[in-house]
Amino acid sequence: MRTCPVFSLVIPVYNEEKLIDELVRRTVPAIESFTADYELIFVDDGSTDRSAELILQHRKKNKKVKLLSLSRNFGHQAAYTAGLEYSAGDIVGMMDGDLQDPPEVLRDMYNKMTAEDLEVVSGIRSGRRGSRRRNLTSGIFHFLFRHTGNLENIENSGNFSIMKRVVLEAVLSMREKVRYIPGLRAAAGFRQGYVEYVRDDRYGGKPKMTFKSLFSLAGDAIFSFSKLPVRICLILGIAGTVIFFGAGIYFLIAKISGAAVPGWLSTFPGLYFLGSIQLLFLGILGEYIYRNYKETQNRPIYFARKFYDEHDENEEDQ
Repeated sequence: MRTCPVFSLVIPVYNEEKLIDELVRRTVPAIESFTADYELIFVDDGSTDRSAELILQHRKKNKKVKLLSLSRNFGHQAAYTAGLEYSAGDIVGMMDGDLQDPPEVLRDMYNKMTAEDLEVVSGIRSGRRGSRRRNLTSGIFHFLFRHTGNLENIENSGNFSIMKRVVLEAVLSMREKVRYIPGLRAAAGFRQGYVEYVRDDRYGGKPKMTFKSLFSLAGDAIFSFSKLPVRICLILGIAGTVIFFGAGIYFLIAKISGAAVPGWLSTFPGLYFLGSIQLLFLGILGEYIYRNYKETQNRPIYFARKFYDEHDENEEDQ
């Protein structure tokens, strides 16, 4: 029978052996500054380095450090989902494993939640250290998602957050296979508050969230929470119809009056334009169809190899 701690913190890691020691060194005191009843759940998302080994070494010293090992790399949002489902705390936090989110801010989040009787407290990035190009890319993503996702107070708010169990259960009840948890958290509602912080540069190692991964995450977020792409198709379609209807009348009049321009200029630009618009529409619709296909497959979001918790280390695989 698992005990239920007051606070659970979920941290997904993937090939982070260079910063595991520093991550534990800073995170454990940060949590213990506001509660002694906690669990720190690391989710090893199919690492091929010594990340899991180092976490288990820390677990020998502190049994509140736990490890959920996944069968392979399922991705950032799937790893978070796994950790959230295995967490047992009355309040559950989410934090990335690269130390860009300062664990010391967790105390401010917890104090704000208890003082103002909130159910969700998220970190709002008031500034960023590190690569300007990467910060610009991330900033553009959050700006676009804020203005297309029909969700309030989402801009500059990522995974870094704490939530009460009632909110967690609401988030986990949304069983989309293509997931963006900050969006699900915002869509769930409840009483939400925010704590501002400056996002640090990565402590060590190479970033696991590449520009390709950011682009993919942006697509998942926007296509999962917004009808804007389809609305753009409709607007462009109407505009194109009006423009080429008018152009057709003009060319008809020009033909009758003998003022028509001979050659490809009167034909091919229109064909290329319409062809490009059709390909754009097919691409956008394809993104929605692909996501619907992933949902109808109904495959599990992740597979867990083993959960090292308060039970015997030699327990059977989960």
